[in-house]
Amino acid sequence: MKLLLASFLLTSLASAAQFSVEKTATGGAIVKVDGQVFAEYVVDQANKPYLAPVFGPTGKQMTRNYPMANVEGEQHDHPHHRGICFGHEGINGIESWAERATFGESAKTADRVKSLGSEKHREFKTLEAKPDSAVLVSIIDYLDPSGKKYLEEERTMIFTAGEGTRSIEMKQILLATEGPVNFEDKKDAGLSIRVPTEMAVEIEKNKKGSGHIISSEGLTDADAWGKRAKWCDYYGTVGGEKLGVAMLNHPSSFRFPTPWHVRTYGLFTANPFGTKALDKNAPDGAYELKKGEYTLLRHLFYFHKGDEKEGKVAEAYEAFAKQ
Repeated sequence: MKLLLASFLLTSLASAAQFSVEKTATGGAIVKVDGQVFAEYVVDQANKPYLAPVFGPTGKQMTRNYPMANVEGEQHDHPHHRGICFGHEGINGIESWAERATFGESAKTADRVKSLGSEKHREFKTLEAKPDSAVLVSIIDYLDPSGKKYLEEERTMIFTAGEGTRSIEMKQILLATEGPVNFEDKKDAGLSIRVPTEMAVEIEKNKKGSGHIISSEGLTDADAWGKRAKWCDYYGTVGGEKLGVAMLNHPSSFRFPTPWHVRTYGLFTANPFGTKALDKNAPDGAYELKKGEYTLLRHLFYFHKGDEKEGKVAEAYEAFAKQ
């Protein structure tokens, strides 16, 4: 195992890439590798910051365009599924998962809209390009519908590139700065990526896409939903190439191994907050942080060629877990 791990790390580092970071006029940032855009961190277009577009190791876009852009042939559902983002349907009764555009016009919708809050990027603590990576550390204030802060997040994003791979590590510290914080047990919560439409397992009912889902436990496609695993991989064809993105759950992360709220239509979420919401036989997973306490979430988005075997996802997980 040690030799395998060493071999994997050497291969990953074999093609050292050159990184740069540029702050945007709207307060976000663009990360480039070898002069080409890797990802943009957008802070002013929704009720939460997000990464989109995100490009994989061959230059193909690995996130859906919608709702940032209307592209013919794409799915136009769930407008709150923006690239890579984080949200929760119920923290202190406040929602940051959905957006106003998510809802239609009904009495039930009106009640849910009243609870919509936001995640507001306040500042960059770090914005740095290193010889082999780029690092963004964003301070995010969680605000209730009136604009009052109830939670703070320090989100560290580390961008790297290897031989035929690209990675984004996400370290999230959710800190109860203002007082007690209650996290409800919800299905719609966690760290997400919305994959390209053609990569979905099912583009719409009775219309197959090119994609497949597989977890570290060997569960595939719809069977992977709601089940705990160390990692989960979503792969398929993008622009004529077989590509994938795996999410790796670090052992130090809250409630490791996480349940996966991963859908055949293209939503891919690590949700440690939902227990009973994902499995009716599980206990309620609601919990509270006292003032000054925090929750740590740590994941790696691992973009690769081929399926999980060709992309060496299991080996990538072993390397990540030992960090």
